Amino acid sequence: MGGVIARGGSRDGTPGGSTPSQARCGGPLIVTEDVELLDDLLRLCAAAGARPEVHHGGPERAGAWDAAPLVLVGDDAADRLRGAKRRRGVVLVGRDQDDSGVWRRAVEIGADHVLVLPDGEQWLVDRIADVAEGVGRPALTVGVIGGRGGAGASTLACALAVTAARAGRRTMLVDADPLGGGLDVLLGGETAEGLRWPAFAASRGRVGGEALEESLPELHALRVLSWDRGDAVAVAPEAVRAVVSAARRRGGVVVVDLPRRVDETVAEALEQLDLCLLVVPPELRAVAGSRRVASAAGLVLRDLRVVVPAFPRGLGGLEAEEVAGLLGLPLAGEVPWEAELVAAQTAGVPPGGAARGPLARFCTAFWDRMPVDAPGGGV
Repeated sequence: MGGVIARGGSRDGTPGGSTPSQARCGGPLIVTEDVELLDDLLRLCAAAGARPEVHHGGPERAGAWDAAPLVLVGDDAADRLRGAKRRRGVVLVGRDQDDSGVWRRAVEIGADHVLVLPDGEQWLVDRIADVAEGVGRPALTVGVIGGRGGAGASTLACALAVTAARAGRRTMLVDADPLGGGLDVLLGGETAEGLRWPAFAASRGRVGGEALEESLPELHALRVLSWDRGDAVAVAPEAVRAVVSAARRRGGVVVVDLPRRVDETVAEALEQLDLCLLVVPPELRAVAGSRRVASAAGLVLRDLRVVVPAFPRGLGGLEAEEVAGLLGLPLAGEVPWEAELVAAQTAGVPPGGAARGPLARFCTAFWDRMPVDAPGGGV
């Protein structure tokens, strides 16, 4: 039972003689007298990296019931907790698949969920891990996808991430396009130390948000998950789901650069976006190609908006409002032309790195309109 924070009180009021800081660590509260069930719950807590506080008949320590972020009540203890104060985050855990009375007992103690082991083990591990990780408000997650090749989607994705980080927000940039050459190159960090996608290609289940963040290269005050320059590696859909979920749990801002094709793997990323920007140059051929991209992505996305890059005078021919109207999508804005962008990148300045440049100003205005907490949002 290593790692358990007590079953009773100590003289200083802290369970099991642990220090006050340990008592405030935010682990789940377990209430059960079923020894076998307790062993299973302790095993699941260990798998999730959480240190639980355990009580038998009911929480002896004043405030334990109210303070715990998650309460796991064994089915054997439900009757003893009928008079407990109602609160959120209570899970009634049992073993008998055929016991219909478990739902009645769950209602009596105000449980949010009923869980039967062993079938619900993975769900419970994920829930406990959320508690251990201190999950708060999830990151605002924005995808960027090109309506055609060369539309500037990767450049915009980098600029959005760079400007969000410069504003003090916790920011992660995820490169979901294996054929794009690597966003770390676009940011001038191809030799930076840290993991790339091949390290996560076979991930299953849960990926720790903090561990993910700390393992990635840090460039321009943001974390980047990019591709390396090795042979192509197939990333399983489950791995994309796990990685993007972990990034979102860290809060702040996540920007995802997406390929134009939508397959099962890309769909896993699309499902976790709060909104997606479709970059469509102001020309009829680009609009025609973008309609197909929008149709495929729209099957998964909840919020798809158009961004139109401004072309030099004499090129394109369509107004931004016309592009959005032809696609039947809301217009998120027109990205101004920045003639010095390529030269700046050659000099080591990333897209959006020039704070007073047209691209950076557009991205800053975009974030100002989004429901992201002020600098440090989500942290």
